[in-house]
Amino acid sequence: MERIEIASGLSFSRIVYGMWRLADGKDTTPAEVQAKVEACLEQGITTMDQADIYGGYRAEGVFGAVLKAMPSLRDRVEIVTKCGIVAPIGRHSSARVKYYDTTAAHINASVETSLTEMATDRIDLLLIHRPDPFMDPDETGPALDALVQSGKVRRVGVSNFRPWDFSLLQSSMEETLVTNQIEMSLLAPEAFTNGDLAFLQERMIPPMAWSPLGGGALFSGRHQGLVSVLERIGDEQGVSATAIAIAWLLRHPARILPVLGTNNLERISRIAEAETVEIDRQTWFNLYSMAIGKEVP
Repeated sequence: MERIEIASGLSFSRIVYGMWRLADGKDTTPAEVQAKVEACLEQGITTMDQADIYGGYRAEGVFGAVLKAMPSLRDRVEIVTKCGIVAPIGRHSSARVKYYDTTAAHINASVETSLTEMATDRIDLLLIHRPDPFMDPDETGPALDALVQSGKVRRVGVSNFRPWDFSLLQSSMEETLVTNQIEMSLLAPEAFTNGDLAFLQERMIPPMAWSPLGGGALFSGRHQGLVSVLERIGDEQGVSATAIAIAWLLRHPARILPVLGTNNLERISRIAEAETVEIDRQTWFNLYSMAIGKEVP
């Protein structure tokens, strides 16, 4: 699988395995989760995307149980995780409201918990999960710098930030923010024209795309016209409609890294087929026009 250099000395697999549903369902034993990770590794998918809040603050621990059982697996993967959301569930059940916390104390405590939960001594990429309207960049920025300098975190970035939020945080940092994980899919194409993607392209920052299938909504039955076109293109190339939807993101010159999450082992084993798809400019715009509901002006 193609690899994308996120920063000097750190590269990710072009497609990332998203673990936001890892703690859901019944197949959460170390052996069952290891099978999912191994299915990814067999395709060259080495980058695992986590967040402290996933699974009600349980998903990191589910993944960590695998790394505890098989420590050698740690050196075969890159771990991305996020922090900053405090919801009144799990370890934060005493919180009165859901809120964001980008203070140094909270970020440091979150990192220590993530390291413990995932049985690792380092996080390859730490992201601030959501832009915090109460953020003090002069506190948050140096806290992130210090984590990189300590070796506990190799690189830092953000998620769901608008360009101005990104610039504000970066202005108070020595380290470079290396990505912004934003929502992008055929059901959420706004980033292609609202400046979010252009901002990253201008700075040669590879973006990550969460919910590249619209959180499963793309194939829910409500978008049959678009799905029919995806299926037709897929049939022509001998791949699934899902692969075409992911390939649509891969085809963009911004070097987008789709974060694809599923607990279905069969689907996991077919994630990489998106890399085999060929999408020319007219096909890309055909799908884009259907995504925005009209022909381009």
